Amino acid sequence: MRLLKYLSLAMAAVAPAVWVLWPPGGAPLPVASAQPADVQPAPLTLASPAAPPFAPSMAGTQPDGDVRQDASSHLVINEELLHLFDYYLSSLGERDLPAIRAGIERDLRTRLSPTAAAEAIALLERYIGYKRALVGLERAMPATRDAASAARARLEAMQRLRKDYFSLRELAGLFGASDARDREALARLEITQDRQLSEAERRTRMAAAESRLSAAERAGRDAPAQLLSLETSVAEARARGADDNEVYRLRAAALSPEAAARLAEVDREELEWQRRIAAYRAERNRLDGEPGALQRLRDERFTRQEQRRLAAYE
Repeated sequence: MRLLKYLSLAMAAVAPAVWVLWPPGGAPLPVASAQPADVQPAPLTLASPAAPPFAPSMAGTQPDGDVRQDASSHLVINEELLHLFDYYLSSLGERDLPAIRAGIERDLRTRLSPTAAAEAIALLERYIGYKRALVGLERAMPATRDAASAARARLEAMQRLRKDYFSLRELAGLFGASDARDREALARLEITQDRQLSEAERRTRMAAAESRLSAAERAGRDAPAQLLSLETSVAEARARGADDNEVYRLRAAALSPEAAARLAEVDREELEWQRRIAAYRAERNRLDGEPGALQRLRDERFTRQEQRRLAAYE
């Protein structure tokens, strides 16, 4: 859980990596990228530390997606919109779809002009329709042991399905970057699985696949591994006796001061959670087997959402 929060909070400082090889569902995170001069950044709405999260599982996070509008107050169509949509849609199950729609619309109206917000809301409705259709598509995909063939078939089926919901301009803006990363990942997988290639041929083809990525796309592919490496360095620093200030400086140098501050808050939340778990375990061990006593203890100490996490600590 803590690692997932690290990834969701810190990825605002680096590009996302989302592969067609992965099962659908994980939402990509925002990229800090250069924008044309006529693109106006929308004000980022960060929740107050005291404000309740949109859903309990989102505690300690902020909405993803650096949504923008141009100088004419029209929506800039790029994958940042999907980051924002997917952030809220990931709470499905904790919140119902009408509440999620309302949350996204409220966020869009806060960040954007009325014109751009209306354009984004119209796009949201089609994106929800696409996500629903994607569930059926996933179920209909034939099973195969050939990972590369399965991944390519899935990507091509997704691309065909998108054409039912989005214009060519929208397809390029929303999915162009992720498709480029997916194509590179597929090329690597196919090269790896081709047993007829010599090692020299394999290296040459890998280098060719790598060269087709832009610097931003390459950063997006490498970002999760870089974050995991950073947290490994943090753990090693703590083992050597590093205090919170040293850890903050390490993270700030690798990411940004803002990301480092948010990760420090995740650390504090995790310490508090572990304290509560330790107290719960101690109290549980003192129970005398009275029927219902354990559930009453859980109800006293944890919310219903928090109780879903308890199974890992029982």
